[in-house]
Amino acid sequence: MVGMRLKLYASLCWLVAVACYLSAEAVTAAAYPGYSYATNYISDLGVPGVGSFQGRAVDSPLHAVMNTAFVLHGVLFVTAAVLVARGAAVGAAGPRLRRWFVGLAIVHGVGILLVGVFHGSQANADNGLMVLHVLGAGMAIVGGNAAVILAGAAFLRSPAHRLFGSVSVALGVIGLVSLVMLQVDSSSTAVDLLSDGVWERGAVYTIQVWEVTAAVATLMSLRCARRVAEARA
Repeated sequence: MVGMRLKLYASLCWLVAVACYLSAEAVTAAAYPGYSYATNYISDLGVPGVGSFQGRAVDSPLHAVMNTAFVLHGVLFVTAAVLVARGAAVGAAGPRLRRWFVGLAIVHGVGILLVGVFHGSQANADNGLMVLHVLGAGMAIVGGNAAVILAGAAFLRSPAHRLFGSVSVALGVIGLVSLVMLQVDSSSTAVDLLSDGVWERGAVYTIQVWEVTAAVATLMSLRCARRVAEARA
């Protein structure tokens, strides 16, 4: 019963995290003159002040909204990981697997916190703080997608959950490949497949898609378990 309740809370954290992140992004982008999901980086939305950076016009009046969403997503992602790990501990799952999953979630959480605090701006490029923004973005993307892959690999062991496991691994791999392609495409004149904003969102949105998928799958599993328990009562 305790494990079921913890998994329920984890599912709610995932859903709230995604809803807050995507809605904050949409609202902030709508207030940003000329913002493009294809060519602008997500973190452009969190830059205070007006100017330009790396050839992109920067003007995000609602930057505080996006930065709050970055931090909130990190907190909720880590909270959900801890809850689901404790919930799994009540039933099964190896302790090493749970520790790795929580550890990777923390990497994601700390990374996206850095993104929200240290902006990708010309000012930070000039004062040397840009390295913290880049480090945070890498931690958020790699940590988040690695956590997704780890969760998927664990569920592949169970025939009943193999579909969820396969989807999870596929999402994580797509996210990491998108990150690699972002670096290749943005730094090479010979490769020009997609705009930077598309590659970046391919690396980030896989995490949000997984959160929704994991939440829905968990809620469905809890519902089935409750029905079985009621039938036996």
